[in-house]
Amino acid sequence: MVAVARNAEALADVVASITASGGSAEARSCDLADAAAFAQLVEDVASAHGRLDILVNNAGITRDGLILRMSDEDFDTVLAVNLRSCFAGCRAASRHMLRGKWGRIVNVGSVSGISGNAGQANYAAAKAGVIGLTKTIAQELGSKGITANVIAPGFISTDMTDALPQVVKDKAIEHIPARRFGTPDDIASACAYISSDEASYVTGHVLVVDGGMTM
Repeated sequence: MVAVARNAEALADVVASITASGGSAEARSCDLADAAAFAQLVEDVASAHGRLDILVNNAGITRDGLILRMSDEDFDTVLAVNLRSCFAGCRAASRHMLRGKWGRIVNVGSVSGISGNAGQANYAAAKAGVIGLTKTIAQELGSKGITANVIAPGFISTDMTDALPQVVKDKAIEHIPARRFGTPDDIASACAYISSDEASYVTGHVLVVDGGMTM
């Protein structure tokens, strides 16, 4: 497994955990807003390991604000990281998956890309784009043994949601039938299934993991 982030040192705990459980992992640094750099990273990883079977696009940033106050820069920056980098990774990875006649593309979207969210015109647009992109890839590559799916999380306990005021968190939980935020493990479990042989007949699907919030 190759884990990628702008700061590779931030992935040290992830790599250590995988290694401790008997797996093999390495961390690489890349600014995913730089589509060319991300595409080159995919090429380098495939060359180093001889193949590329699974791609999980999980990069995401926010630059929230009401649309009347949102700058072009904030809109473009979020789309660059959340959508364009996803496209670049999928395009580069699919070439190697086609050679191997097998592949799993998992793009992490958001329930905001399904229902929208006030104050997140840029984020919601990017995540809606991820859904359209993924469904198109699923149609184009489905006959080649390659699946492409979206995992759409709701509120998940991460650094991003930890920064929310407690009153906002409490209000959100009121609208979640599960009465809690999800955990990274909830998303990891969904990702493991979508990436497995058991999901070989699942493609072009949006798997919502939100505790029932958007049903």
